Amino acid sequence: MEWSWQPDPQSGISVDWVEANGMRFEVAQAGEGNRLALCLHGFPELNYSWRHQMPILAEMGYRVWAPNLRGYGASGRPEGTEAYRMNTLVQDIAGLIDASGAKEVTLIAHDWGALIAWHFAINQIRPLKHLVILNVPHPKCAQRELRKWRQLRKSWYIFFFQIPGLPEKLLARDNAQPIVEAFRGSAINKSLFTDDVLEPFRKSAQRPGAITAMLNYYRALVRRPDARDIGDGMVHVPTLVLWGEQDIAIDIHVLDGMEEYVPDLTVKRFPDASHWVQQDVPDKVNTKLKGWLEARG
Repeated sequence: MEWSWQPDPQSGISVDWVEANGMRFEVAQAGEGNRLALCLHGFPELNYSWRHQMPILAEMGYRVWAPNLRGYGASGRPEGTEAYRMNTLVQDIAGLIDASGAKEVTLIAHDWGALIAWHFAINQIRPLKHLVILNVPHPKCAQRELRKWRQLRKSWYIFFFQIPGLPEKLLARDNAQPIVEAFRGSAINKSLFTDDVLEPFRKSAQRPGAITAMLNYYRALVRRPDARDIGDGMVHVPTLVLWGEQDIAIDIHVLDGMEEYVPDLTVKRFPDASHWVQQDVPDKVNTKLKGWLEARG
């Protein structure tokens, strides 16, 4: 099967298969050693979203894994909403960590990957050394803000995605051009989001059943109670939040009060970045990420 992303050999990144939680995952890999940096992408993305961060993390001595989450790329794509509920998604991450055999894990995650990562850390599914979150709020803060119009109006797409069939047709039209425009339309540094750069996302969305699988994350989120089962929401892991302030889907007020649930919290904000922060300002994100990890030993 053709890889979803064929990295430049000069990048030090390769792609391989990893069996975890009864699934076959397409995993981009770089570096070596017992310290795992596990990078989780979001919607409608791929492990390719971490292409700027993986070499830096490998240089720092991490073994870096960036899986395509279930339903994405060439990873396993089970049918039905039930296969994408939160309790299953966090077990995928646990399975990947177990398969790595790593002694120490830093979880780095964006968008949907970050939502999974928050739940993983809150429920202490596996021990973590560090947690790095990009442009997704702590679930308790998200629940608070979704009761306010300023966020609810920006979350319209979550409700639209519940409609059977129609979102698939709209996202697939013109060779999945809406997927491409989802990135470029809201990016700040649009020169970094050319057609060539965005082609892997387009091609991945055109795989049979891919768009439905992506949407099933949102459908299970609304229809299954798993994502709301977080107790007091406390995160007992040193946490770095990297935030592109020009996020059109998530209101900046979601950052308010996060320290109530994350005692060891560092927040770095990027005024000139969109929701796609690690691709929009990759050098700035890499500088802050590297500095924080080095300071934490």
